[in-house]
Amino acid sequence: MAEPTRKPLRKISRPFVADGPTGVSVRDRLKGVTPEDEKVLRAVGEHMGRLASADLVRRCRDGLEHSTGTWAARKRDLTAASSSRWAGSVTSSTHDQWGLSRRAQHQHLQSLEAGIRTLRHRLSLPIGEKGSRGKPGGYRSKGEWFQKTRRLAILEERYAHVRAERETGKVSVVRGGRRLLHQRHNLTAAEKTPEQWRAEWEAARWFLTADGESAKRFGNETIRVTPDGEVSLKLPAPLAYLANAKHGRYVLASKVSFPHRGDEWRDRVAANRAVAYRIHLDVTRGRWYLDASWTRKDLPVIPLDALRAGGVIGVDTNADHLAAWLLDEYGNPIGTPRRFDYDLSGSAGHRDAQLRHALTRLLHWAKATGVQAIAIEDLDFTDSKTREKHGRKKKFRQLISGIPTSRLRARLLSMCAESGISVIAVDPAYTSMWGAEHWQKPLTTKRRPATRHYAAAVAIGRRSLGHRIRRRTAPPRQHQSDAGGHRTAQARPGDRGREGNRPRVPGPRLQGEGTGRGRNAVDQNTQDRSGSSAEHVQLMLSL
Repeated sequence: MAEPTRKPLRKISRPFVADGPTGVSVRDRLKGVTPEDEKVLRAVGEHMGRLASADLVRRCRDGLEHSTGTWAARKRDLTAASSSRWAGSVTSSTHDQWGLSRRAQHQHLQSLEAGIRTLRHRLSLPIGEKGSRGKPGGYRSKGEWFQKTRRLAILEERYAHVRAERETGKVSVVRGGRRLLHQRHNLTAAEKTPEQWRAEWEAARWFLTADGESAKRFGNETIRVTPDGEVSLKLPAPLAYLANAKHGRYVLASKVSFPHRGDEWRDRVAANRAVAYRIHLDVTRGRWYLDASWTRKDLPVIPLDALRAGGVIGVDTNADHLAAWLLDEYGNPIGTPRRFDYDLSGSAGHRDAQLRHALTRLLHWAKATGVQAIAIEDLDFTDSKTREKHGRKKKFRQLISGIPTSRLRARLLSMCAESGISVIAVDPAYTSMWGAEHWQKPLTTKRRPATRHYAAAVAIGRRSLGHRIRRRTAPPRQHQSDAGGHRTAQARPGDRGREGNRPRVPGPRLQGEGTGRGRNAVDQNTQDRSGSSAEHVQLMLSL
């Protein structure tokens, strides 16, 4: 009897230690801003905002013909209307905005191309044909097939338009944010009046950002903050008459202290190391804030083997919680699992606070256990959110879209770097499926039912430790061979052939079956290595 064909396993990447954050940003409120201070801040923000908007228009007009000559010409014009350092900050911000729009345009093209490819594949299949090997099948009815042909024509036209814009170097960018721009057309849904929207729009388009300079006084000549918290601005040339200090500077009445990382910030400014500042207004609360940011030095990279020595915490990411389990260095689950819930509804600030709270509790538990690393999946659902790929599975698409992959990754890396804990990223392939298959039932007790998410956390942790997800095979039953003896061999991670096929051994153990006919004598693909089979098992036959 021919064996059923198995779906080939995709290639699984090796676990790696994720890089930490490259920069630091802290914020403090400008308390006690006087009316004169607010007048000056508004005047400088409006003036520099107009210059930044005009510079962005020129950069977009240059497109792919941008060169050092055009950049120098733009900076000369900005210097005449402000100062050389203000001009440098404006051009730097303009280049960042243009580059970000260019990358977003490329990702949009990739998304459109993936949708077109999927639609063409499904339209080429007969109506009602089922999918196979991870590929979707045909459409259910002629009506749906017709609607998808219209959808394909729309995507092809949109793809051609975006591709033509990319080839000519044209990008779409909005100073102030596209989300806020679109709210103007539906103020009722945004629950804002025209005056409120106008105030937010103007504040979002102000420019009060200054790049830092090393070896300059307190690390910044444009927006200078002394170690004792005094804030002063170098006014642009047309607004020099508003100065209240020497050399065309204006000193604010309010001071800052930066409660978070204040000592680190003071050490930098005292040593005249570069610190970038940004002043902005929260229109809803009527508060002014000052952000300070700087580049942090490279953290020492701890080898993966050293991180594995003390065990890890495997974390499974879900739409509403993190499922975590502690594993020792041998891949055995220890203690009880933990669940860290978060609610991603509401505003962006509320979602960010929920993530920070969940990750804070996770890191506190990691410190209490003494582990040096947290294992998490290297998730990226960019190609799995399209309606063309999953069709009517709206709930599944919403579930994938609800998992905060990029935001959680950035937050986790930043918070782990401050806690002295490393992050091991693993390939997410088959972790949920094999975790439920091999670990959910053994870990379930009467008082503690193990969910699929907890089992997936164990699978993630074992993969980060270099172990296979599959558990060690149980010994034979009591009535077979010496009452429970001859446990199958457990090969070490470095042994060659550990993932090979089980040898074909005839004899009484196979109950009279001939050589090569045993049920377990061939491929047993239930492990987490690509293109390989179950562990190499050597049966010790008793005489």
